[in-house]
Amino acid sequence: MQLTNELEERPIRRDPRAVALMLVASLTVMTAATISPALPGLETQFAGDETYSFLIRLLVPAPSLAVVLFAPWCGVIADRASRRSMLLAGLILFIISGSAGLFLPTLPLIMASRLCLGIALAMIMTAQSALLGDYFSGKTLHIVTSAQVSARNLGGFVFIMIAGLLATMGPRFPFAVYALPILVMPFFWRVIVDPPSSMPAEQNLSSINAGKTQPLIYLLALGQMVVTMLFFVMPTQLPFFLSGQGYSSPAMTGAALGTLMLAGGAAALYYPRLREAIGYAGNWACGFGLMTMGFATLVTVKAGVAVFFGCAAIGAGYALAIPGFVAISLSATSSNKRGKTGALLTGSVFLGQFLSPLISTPAISAWGWRASGIGLAVILGALALISGLAFQRSRLVALRKN
Repeated sequence: MQLTNELEERPIRRDPRAVALMLVASLTVMTAATISPALPGLETQFAGDETYSFLIRLLVPAPSLAVVLFAPWCGVIADRASRRSMLLAGLILFIISGSAGLFLPTLPLIMASRLCLGIALAMIMTAQSALLGDYFSGKTLHIVTSAQVSARNLGGFVFIMIAGLLATMGPRFPFAVYALPILVMPFFWRVIVDPPSSMPAEQNLSSINAGKTQPLIYLLALGQMVVTMLFFVMPTQLPFFLSGQGYSSPAMTGAALGTLMLAGGAAALYYPRLREAIGYAGNWACGFGLMTMGFATLVTVKAGVAVFFGCAAIGAGYALAIPGFVAISLSATSSNKRGKTGALLTGSVFLGQFLSPLISTPAISAWGWRASGIGLAVILGALALISGLAFQRSRLVALRKN
């Protein structure tokens, strides 16, 4: 298979490599969200032990912690060995460890399988991030990156709906969703190939530029972690917020989270055009501005429709903000270092997911929903203002050159 970048006019849906990487990206949401509908049933099944009650609540964040711990090692391996082999091995481990909850007899064993699931995800996401930079560049890289964000949102919506339906049949059945990737394993096996080895000239160039690009990549990873941490207040705290507002029905929570994901899936498709029109800084200003408006609306407007408007704005803003972090980082990295960059990007996302409830829960307990929501809006508003000023500065520079 040809590994050079395809013509930019070619739709990505016709490139099997792009389709494969989009499918892989959707596993990010599946890891955490799919197990959520099973938690009440598992708590009933393992009732009577406070330690088990605590373990049940750790089942959701456990894979994220494993990703953070193991992603750096995966990055080193991805740069020294076969990225294809790592991706395929990670998928096999994902299927086995994820679906193991169907039959494992004890809660500690289920917890161990969740940690193995995190290791699998670290392998998968590190390898796919590196391959994304290997396969695509320039405008095409931005298109595929935004399409991955859309796939994550739409895939998450589908997986949560399936898991919720299976949870009505029994608390163990949602674990079956983790076996779904087995249906596309033959496709992955056929289209995912390793890139050719880096040329000596490229390696020499990378060593010259490493000192210049590495701080930028660390800064982008930090930014991605912060934005992810702020965004994940929604899936972790929204059910409790809605309950406090008098919307205690699970259907309302499901509809609100569905709105969040669908809006994100739609907005991500517009990211390449928006970036072409207003650049990175302008795009970030739009993304952070939408998230600011969403959080502010959510905690200050009492009408029920405000919940859906706020969720849609937050989901769309996050979907516009995230692709730039990934695309710029991969573009600034040579092929023999992309495994480490992919590991850094993967770890930053999951560290943000893991830290989000640890920080937001005590903040909400101390200050309440309204003050906490306004605080989030202020932080995001400051990021939007900084991005907007950077956009204006870039426009002035461009006008002076013309």
